[in-house]
Amino acid sequence: MRAVVYRETGSAADVLEVVDRPVPPVGPGEARVRLVRAGVNPTDWKFRANGMNGAWDEVVPGQDGAGVVEEVGEGVEGLAVGDRVWTILAQWQRPGGTAAERTVQPASRLVRLPDTASYDLGASLGVPAVTAHRALTAGSVTRLAPGALAGQVVLVAGGAGAVGNAAIQLARWAGARVVATVSSEEKAALARAAGAHDVVDYTGGTVAAIREVAPDGVDLVVEVSLAANIAIDVAVVRTHGTIAYYADNGGAEAVVPVRPTFAANLRLQGVLLYTLDPALLAAAAEDVTAAVEAGALRVGEDAGLPLHHYPLERAADAHAAVEGGAVGKVLLDVE
Repeated sequence: MRAVVYRETGSAADVLEVVDRPVPPVGPGEARVRLVRAGVNPTDWKFRANGMNGAWDEVVPGQDGAGVVEEVGEGVEGLAVGDRVWTILAQWQRPGGTAAERTVQPASRLVRLPDTASYDLGASLGVPAVTAHRALTAGSVTRLAPGALAGQVVLVAGGAGAVGNAAIQLARWAGARVVATVSSEEKAALARAAGAHDVVDYTGGTVAAIREVAPDGVDLVVEVSLAANIAIDVAVVRTHGTIAYYADNGGAEAVVPVRPTFAANLRLQGVLLYTLDPALLAAAAEDVTAAVEAGALRVGEDAGLPLHHYPLERAADAHAAVEGGAVGKVLLDVE
């Protein structure tokens, strides 16, 4: 089978290559998937560039993908040959990710993909949608469903990014009023296409602009840049609100205004999927799939998430595009 691999850390052009490898065997509790699409996320290039890939001689990158189950191992329940699936954390603590024609995964990392969903959508879920789900359930609700966030206002920082896009769509499906911040009119159009009710350009007077559309404040912030935005977030979040942050864009350290946060009984919630309780991962997978079945999670320009397709042989270019800040979702066409 064809697979993208790296054996040492470095730039995409220097260390990624496409090789032929034997089809991996299936063990107990596992299933092998014939991949059709693979998603590329910032975490993939960071693993590749920074050595966060475990003690493996060779790594196939990629946490996210979608395809068809072609073999199941002993003890696997709920999956059968021919099932369409999407993956969660396929390369976490494993050397074989989704940038290959086949991947073998624990059954717990495979989720049934509704028949109405494209493989493009399936490969775009994983890290972005599950991260968004955890951020949205870090406050007053533990599960997402229609009406779960009714009456609440959710602020999504960086509404044109993949996680931001998923957060907008999921929050709107759950009944929230959604405010998104962006840095350009192009990104504002994407946030609106995703379903944001209000869009604020954060290069201007952000607090006043958010307060104008949400005068009583917001209940929850989905934050991509805590270091840059903590003062803004604290100024716009209601008493007993939550700031859920999932990345360190804009700086590795944030200065938290102590008195305003404790005076308002605010909650700061970090979000990282790799250390998330398995029960929370499973709940997120179930809710995300329900949103997909309802047509509430979509991809493409009209959903605010333009797709950028690369053949498997151009995986290095795909990684470079994500590292360079490509707007939208980068996918590898595996099949």
